[in-house]
Amino acid sequence: MSNSSSVLVEVLSRNFEEAEPPLSKQEALDEANRCLFCYDAPCIQACPTGIDIPNFIKKIASGNLLGSSKTIMTANPVGASCARVCPTEELCEGACVLNHSTKPIMIGNLQRYATDWAINNEATLFEAGKTNGKRVAIIGGGPGGLSAARELARMGYKVTIFEAEKEAGGLNTYGIVSFRLPQKISYWEVNQVKSLNVEIKTNTKVGTDILPSEILENYDSVLLAIGMSSVPNLGIEGEELNGVHDAIQFVKNTKTESISDQFIGKKAVVIGAGNTAIDAATCSVRLGAENVKILYRRTKDEMTAYDFEYEFAKQDGVEFRWLTAPKKIIGDQEGNVIGIECIKMILSEAGEDGRKRPLALEGSEFVLEVDAVIKAIGQSRYIDLIEQFNISHEDGVVTIDPLTHQTSNEKVFACGDVIFGKGQGEAMVVSAAQQGKESAYAIHRKLSPKAIETA
Repeated sequence: MSNSSSVLVEVLSRNFEEAEPPLSKQEALDEANRCLFCYDAPCIQACPTGIDIPNFIKKIASGNLLGSSKTIMTANPVGASCARVCPTEELCEGACVLNHSTKPIMIGNLQRYATDWAINNEATLFEAGKTNGKRVAIIGGGPGGLSAARELARMGYKVTIFEAEKEAGGLNTYGIVSFRLPQKISYWEVNQVKSLNVEIKTNTKVGTDILPSEILENYDSVLLAIGMSSVPNLGIEGEELNGVHDAIQFVKNTKTESISDQFIGKKAVVIGAGNTAIDAATCSVRLGAENVKILYRRTKDEMTAYDFEYEFAKQDGVEFRWLTAPKKIIGDQEGNVIGIECIKMILSEAGEDGRKRPLALEGSEFVLEVDAVIKAIGQSRYIDLIEQFNISHEDGVVTIDPLTHQTSNEKVFACGDVIFGKGQGEAMVVSAAQQGKESAYAIHRKLSPKAIETA
């Protein structure tokens, strides 16, 4: 690599440093002292994990950052990550009483300030409980699995996490762009769980490296927290061409491989308008793409990305093409992407899911010149693995008792994206964390009912 190329790659790498700077000590104190410390605070009710927000903010104001970070992490085992990726505008900050008179407390920024203190000071916040002799297996080391493992270990269970990837952390480690969530934050949360004597078997794919039947035989209870799989095919001509990417793998590559200059000056399109599509688009910009478009077959009103994500992408110069669907990806003789044929759409009446259905407008085809196509149209599910556990599901959405997270197999519980859909749950990191906690308590009630009765 030439010196000029090395310098260019170094510049691109800096594009992936955190986009939002942390609060200074004075900024944090000023903001903490704005809080009214409401009794029965609505911000607590709006937080899926029920963090005692006035309490942790009061501790920041008094200089007790250890106590503040412990308050946060007690309620949310991935609270450092959530400080960066939670849609706070729609949750805690959206519920802040100060919205009626001024601007809400910057709860997410204060949560980051406190948890950053814990990370920078290498604080270990929790201890394992006295062992009770029971063993629990958790399949998947993402936010839901880690949260369940943390709670179970504190209650005295011997917990083993089976993780297919090289590192645990799931979406937080691999699926959220570095300029919003650096890997070191996720690694710290993983290490908090490891410190409780939780065994994490990485590079271990259940169903291949170890059979579900073996896990069911050797553990007292099992929690499925396997998330979802890869982006499905678009089902159009040209998907095999060079320059067509899976958005999940694309984002992962920016977090696990050396930044390259292959996108500099290129034109890219992203298919889809969810949060992953936004991440793929803003990654493309930071990799040096000259023009980035998001194509979505519905309108802005139907997109699933959060509003703040949409605004972030617009600030990065991402162009949105609404009511536009891909019809064919065009390649050159060498098999490289050179264009994409699209068709305009119109919306008809709403379907069973309540969303208006897009219909192609015949004769409206047009071609965009592009060098890269990134697919971000949702994710497929691990149906084969689910069926190996012999539990009920609907198109890969595991059926659970909503009060206990128990599946049709009384020994198996489930949480996170594997239960998202068909009217169940919400696809947020913070929701997965709460579901992991709830699953842990349900497993405890099942395996140690006497301990609960005498507690």
